[in-house]
Amino acid sequence: MSTNAITLLVLVCTLVAGLAGIGLRRVLPADHLDEDSKDAIKLVMGLIATITALVLGLLISSAHGTFETEDAEVRALGVNIYELDRMLARFGPDAARERATLRRMVAGDLSQLWPANATTVAGQVTAATVREGSDLFDGIAMLTPRNDLQKYGQSRALQLFTSVSETRRTLAEQARRALAWPLLAVLVAWLTLLFFAFGLFARYNTTVVVTFLIGSVSVAGALFLILEMNQPFNGWIQLSASPLHDALAQMGP
Repeated sequence: MSTNAITLLVLVCTLVAGLAGIGLRRVLPADHLDEDSKDAIKLVMGLIATITALVLGLLISSAHGTFETEDAEVRALGVNIYELDRMLARFGPDAARERATLRRMVAGDLSQLWPANATTVAGQVTAATVREGSDLFDGIAMLTPRNDLQKYGQSRALQLFTSVSETRRTLAEQARRALAWPLLAVLVAWLTLLFFAFGLFARYNTTVVVTFLIGSVSVAGALFLILEMNQPFNGWIQLSASPLHDALAQMGP
């Protein structure tokens, strides 16, 4: 289910639950909503509200932290790719094939991590991608240094390529990460129950309905942010691909 669909579902569930609570209030016997009953309901709902707020806060904090970490990884990847190309450039024509392979890899990463087609799953690693990376490593290792500068360049290029490979693999795995469905289902159930309880203590009028609508939009928006930041290569909130585009543009012939 898409992020937009989940967000809309949460909005509808909470709003309908609030209105259902108002409707049930009208038919409940009076003793079900006396002061003692209200106190008991408020205690239980207060406990659920506290747990829900803690979980929402932790999820938003975790998703934002992960998003920032992945943004830093993408920026570091762009820098390492550019530096790797500069190291290979020191070998002149001898490394022309390796540099061309590196450019193809960067272009491939851009299309895999930031797919143009919204229905395509980001981060899909193919056998050809793995084989291309292995061939590039072998090609760099087989270069023949002609002086100390090229010897250092080869050693540095191998280090950079190892770092680039690790980051590429990490980003590909993170691109397929998703929020656990059981956690999401429990969270939505808590929110729905809370709005239902809110409705039990409210009388139907425009102000109450608008207040419930604002509350539903707010909690749906919170879940929207969590889901979007957990899928940073798709959707409305995406990591910037500029570091890789810049690196590709600066990789000279």
